[in-house]
Amino acid sequence: MTETVNPLSAALAALAVVLFATALLMMAADRLAVAGFCFLSASLVIYLRETRSLGGTAAD
Repeated sequence: MTETVNPLSAALAALAVVLFATALLMMAADRLAVAGFCFLSASLVIYLRETRSLGGTAAD
């Protein structure tokens, strides 16, 4: 079975990866406030991706 990739879902996943990478770099640079904000933002992006772009069903 071939599934099509939702472009919005893929973009949000890529954004979450970028935010996590930025957070790790900021932690290494001892910029903990920025790192914390990036981690929080990544968590919100993942939440929005899972609830909005996938139709809001947890069973899928």
